[in-house]
Amino acid sequence: MPEIAQNTLYLTTPGSHVARDHLTLQIEVPVYPADWPPEQRQRDAATDWRKLSIPIHHLESLCAFGPVTVTPPALDLCWEHGVAVNFLSEFGHLQARLTGVADTSVTLRRVQFRAADVPARCAAIARQIVAGKIQNARNSLLRAARETDSTSERDSLGAATEALARQLQDLGRWPPAALVQPGALDQIRGAEGMAAQTYFEAFHLLLKQQRSDFAFATRSRRPPRDRINCLLSFLYALVRHDCVSALTCAGLDPFVGFLHADRPNRPSLALDLMEEFRPWLADRLAVTLINRQQIGRDHFHEREGGAVEFTDTGRRLVLKAYQERKQENLAHPLLEQNLRLAQMPFVQARILARHLRGDIADYVPLLPK
Repeated sequence: MPEIAQNTLYLTTPGSHVARDHLTLQIEVPVYPADWPPEQRQRDAATDWRKLSIPIHHLESLCAFGPVTVTPPALDLCWEHGVAVNFLSEFGHLQARLTGVADTSVTLRRVQFRAADVPARCAAIARQIVAGKIQNARNSLLRAARETDSTSERDSLGAATEALARQLQDLGRWPPAALVQPGALDQIRGAEGMAAQTYFEAFHLLLKQQRSDFAFATRSRRPPRDRINCLLSFLYALVRHDCVSALTCAGLDPFVGFLHADRPNRPSLALDLMEEFRPWLADRLAVTLINRQQIGRDHFHEREGGAVEFTDTGRRLVLKAYQERKQENLAHPLLEQNLRLAQMPFVQARILARHLRGDIADYVPLLPK
């Protein structure tokens, strides 16, 4: 069944069909036997159908995972009402995003494109993004160190947090003149890579339960090779979708970034923006689901070739948990206002836009307390 929360419709069942009836989307979701593998789940083989009607004004976005059909009239209805239609692979990789004509500021995008062509501007923004990611990752490890009863684990987590602190200090020592030097951006990318390696080497210590079922050695993706990487990759895809939406709403082009290099069909700026959200939103939710045993090995299955993916139940469970997490409130350190987590990508996108316009000196990443 589809999951609707936070004005986003997630279609996860292969063969689902979306049509239009006046100002309503008509959703047909096929029902398959629970033990059928994904390759046998074809629309013509459905044993039953579940139907749902959704008024278009209830939606902000539609996400279709895998083989889902959205008819041209349904697409037209979405475009008319500003509902973005996102097509993703079964693993959550964004393949296409369809929207109507953007009602955004061309002057802001021109400023963004000019800034992206200046290595020093890219390096300055990238340094802030990387610093925010490292600080949030360090906070997660510090929290785990406070909660563990194991002396050896506390020592290992302490060593990792000290290493991240040194990397933060190194970034903070960069004088403005260093940002204009050739290769500055590559050095910042290298610092981000080293910090990520340090963080993930200690990541398994965040897990208090099910360590054998969610053994973590290293990040693997496209496709993920174990359960924890499958969970992380899927959550990252959800955060990336929210960042694409936030940047688009702010008038920025999500495909022109500063830290991540431009590549075809790569939302580089969305990847930039989501870096600060990975540790405290996606990673922490993954750890919570595992530690509370809300998700287990039965929610995954291994495909031929070694790729690990969710069962339908597992995918719905994670979507529900992610949407519930986004309903929680958090005090934004810069604005000093209590906001829902769902609003944070939109706030950060606007802060980035203000920096590009010259209203504020630096981009200020989100550092939850």
